[in-house]
Amino acid sequence: MKKIAVVTDSNSGITQEEAQKMGIHVLPMPFTIDGNEYFEGINLTQEEFYEKLKGDADIATSQPSPHAILKLWDELLKEYDEIVQIPMSSGLSGSCQTAAALAADYEDRVFVVNNHRISVTQRRSVDTALAMVKDGKSGQEIKDFLEETGKNSSIYITVATLKYLKKGGRLTPAVAAIGTMLRLKPVLTIQGEKLDSCAKARTMHQAKQLMIDHIREDIETRFGGVAAHKVHMDIAHTNNEVEALKFRDEVEAAFQGYQVGFIDPLSLSVSCHIGDGALALAITEITE
Repeated sequence: MKKIAVVTDSNSGITQEEAQKMGIHVLPMPFTIDGNEYFEGINLTQEEFYEKLKGDADIATSQPSPHAILKLWDELLKEYDEIVQIPMSSGLSGSCQTAAALAADYEDRVFVVNNHRISVTQRRSVDTALAMVKDGKSGQEIKDFLEETGKNSSIYITVATLKYLKKGGRLTPAVAAIGTMLRLKPVLTIQGEKLDSCAKARTMHQAKQLMIDHIREDIETRFGGVAAHKVHMDIAHTNNEVEALKFRDEVEAAFQGYQVGFIDPLSLSVSCHIGDGALALAITEITE
């Protein structure tokens, strides 16, 4: 049986400490903040990030450098036969394409998965990869399966403020001003490739209900119905753990017999575009 290393990035929500316990490796996502470089989970904590965000710091997202990727691979290949790397969705960052290009020089020893996921759904892909490694699957088999099933997930997000969507150019100033005046809370969705607008709510309560309704519709139309129990259900948030825990109770009440799995901080790469106070509800197909 080949010895296979599983690698992901910090957009999965997996911390460096969790990675050690899981036996995987997490590439920290880099950020430039007011001209200084930081690495998520290394010299930038969630708390520090949101302090800088609230202080209107100039924040730019980036991707792991080729040097950092190659250094990790070369070290791992001293001990492992193959590497399966699961970056964030190629539609949300260029990190997947960069890694795939670099892997071309590694003669089928490194398999980069274009998995179309981020945050808790990306984390579920890591769990699937680990299970397949345990079952003796090859790097190619794991890559093929994760790409085949990658889009069998959904994330719905509601934001507490329109400030950062406006700042990032996702809302025009006029629309942002009207939305702020009317206290609108957009519900956004990540369905594989990109962050899109999905619906609008007037209150956080209504926004949460809309997320639950969309998740229910996805389960019914894509995953065999609520009674089939064919999905994992997870919650993510941006600096909003107390409300995320309350939301868990609401979700479990809405879906009798289901239990929310992960309650994770949302990727900082997404958080910088939506700000703090956001809540997200996600489903991922359960794979055998």
